[in-house]
Amino acid sequence: MHNRLYLFTLLCLSILLSSCATQKPYSYPNYEIIKPNKICKPNIQNIKKILNSHLDKPYVWAEEGPDAFDCSGLTYTIYGNMGVEIPRIARDQAKMGKKIAFKDLQYGDLIFFGSTNKRSKRITHVGIYLGNGWFAHASSKYRKVTMSHFDKEPKYFKRIKICRRYISPTGDEKYLTCHAPIKDLPTTTVKYSEPWKAGMSLPKKAVP
Repeated sequence: MHNRLYLFTLLCLSILLSSCATQKPYSYPNYEIIKPNKICKPNIQNIKKILNSHLDKPYVWAEEGPDAFDCSGLTYTIYGNMGVEIPRIARDQAKMGKKIAFKDLQYGDLIFFGSTNKRSKRITHVGIYLGNGWFAHASSKYRKVTMSHFDKEPKYFKRIKICRRYISPTGDEKYLTCHAPIKDLPTTTVKYSEPWKAGMSLPKKAVP
């Protein structure tokens, strides 16, 4: 009897504390990592649907949606929405998955960019391959989620450092092996942290 009363008291206390939780108001840059909800199965068709729903949304540094993104926030959210957990930061995303040659890229593979210095391995940007030379990315240059083509912007091709695949076309196979240490970053939810929302002013600088 006493054990049941104790458990009931703990349950009531946890409900009371959760109902009293306050959301941290948005401020720029917002380094709180909001974990995306799983909304669909992992496959190429769902990558297309999720990506298309985010095209033209604004670029905001350190955001992972749903109304604004930075480059790795976009890829983090798209894969997270399919239940495929990948790191939040581009340089860590590049450490996970199956290495793919540029000529073998398929829709949904990630392309990681750095400087044009071939000796530099530093990752500074990530995009999602779409096929026929096109890729989508949250661009600080254009200040939005957009599509670019390697022929029209050849500098991107010179900046490619590595390409990775996380899932097979049908999603039946996942390639989530880590090839280097990845720092585990804490995540939160919109219940505790407010992301950038449509209607808020955009930061004057794309990168703080």
